[in-house]
Amino acid sequence: MENEISQNKIMPYTPVVIKLLQGTVFDEEKKTWNELLLYQKPVRDYLGQIGIHLHLDESDGFAFLTQPDTDDKESRMPRLVRRMPLSYEVTQLLVILRGCLEEFDVTTTDSSKCFITRQEIVEKIELLFKEKADKVKLLSKFDAYINQVITFGFLKAVEIREAEEDHDRRYEIRRVIKAKINNEKLEEIKENLGQNDEYL
Repeated sequence: MENEISQNKIMPYTPVVIKLLQGTVFDEEKKTWNELLLYQKPVRDYLGQIGIHLHLDESDGFAFLTQPDTDDKESRMPRLVRRMPLSYEVTQLLVILRGCLEEFDVTTTDSSKCFITRQEIVEKIELLFKEKADKVKLLSKFDAYINQVITFGFLKAVEIREAEEDHDRRYEIRRVIKAKINNEKLEEIKENLGQNDEYL
């Protein structure tokens, strides 16, 4: 009987909230996305009660949660929305991808999706590492850095054609990167590069 009562109290939007707490939700996750749009108001109200904000972009098809920091140590809440630690190399990679998307938006009007090849990313990031030893170290772990960015939701691997060479592998730069790294955050990251690992 107790289990039945507990189950009856579970709100219909609970699975959506859990998905959001796990990370960015994209419109390609049809079921979750449609439920998010359907229950958007109660989801916002619930999250607002625990100090969490929902960032929802219907046109670009993504949603994620933010938890503002507070300067008051006594009233500071434990972090529920995890912050992602970024290494120097991954931070540089994100800055490059953010810049590529910005340039794409300025010069292109016929598509909402921005694609880039693995080789193009390599060429851009190599310019930031002048020393040969640094470049060798970077390239030895390059795919691991790319996979991290994919995990964070900023890149999406495009299905590989059988005849496609590894260096021609294509990725979509996902628009959530502009929302999570706005101009203010971008300047902050550029200013802090080389000092400590970043958090996003």
